[in-house]
Amino acid sequence: MTFRILLFAVALLAAPAMAEPAAPVATEASHGSRALEPFVAQYQVFKDGHVLGDAVMRVVKNDARRWRVDLDMKGTGWVGLAGIAAEQSTVFDVAGNRYRPLAQSTVRKTVFTKKQTVGVYDWRTHQGRWTGDVKESRRVPVTLQDGDQSGLLINLAVIRDAQPGQSLQYRFVDDGRVRDHRYDVSSQIEDVKIGELSYSAMRVTRAQAGNEETVIWVVDGVPTPVRLLQRENGEDKYDLRLVEYKGAQ
Repeated sequence: MTFRILLFAVALLAAPAMAEPAAPVATEASHGSRALEPFVAQYQVFKDGHVLGDAVMRVVKNDARRWRVDLDMKGTGWVGLAGIAAEQSTVFDVAGNRYRPLAQSTVRKTVFTKKQTVGVYDWRTHQGRWTGDVKESRRVPVTLQDGDQSGLLINLAVIRDAQPGQSLQYRFVDDGRVRDHRYDVSSQIEDVKIGELSYSAMRVTRAQAGNEETVIWVVDGVPTPVRLLQRENGEDKYDLRLVEYKGAQ
């Protein structure tokens, strides 16, 4: 996957003015059971039970310090002909037991439009900035706090942190927006059927904030959500269901 706008952000991060001591890289997750590893996961994207397209989520180790997580969604059939697509990517490192974003990129396309935004998280000055097709109100620098994460990193953190009956707290800083996210993990394991496969999964639900709702199904030993449902105004926005996953180099 190529993200030209993201490469510009990575170049900024590598500049001398941004230099800082190498962050420690954690080899074990905060609960000691889910270490971060590269993978590629294939999804089908549904809405109201109908297939809209396909998605790929991947985690790649860029070098000794940096990782990258990508999510690429593309429409098929009439949706594909309409040119609907979305690409997200976050470059990050691991500081202690935290996934720490360094650069973030989003590309959204339809048949008539293409919008791109790029963000840089400067941990030397503790400021985040977004440029490109972003609202004027979101161009103002964001004051970063330790533990801040992009949306994609929160998905990975939920996989790492979920334990039955727990509540998870994260601060979402992405695309010039700042929100507190709370997720509640079900106390009971439930059977989830995805295509022809059945999983014993933990249901992780983001406490509803305004008109948005997110549900993530987590399976022990699987490094990516087996299902990820997002809803707005009580209606499905998209529903990602895992087709297959494999480790990647």
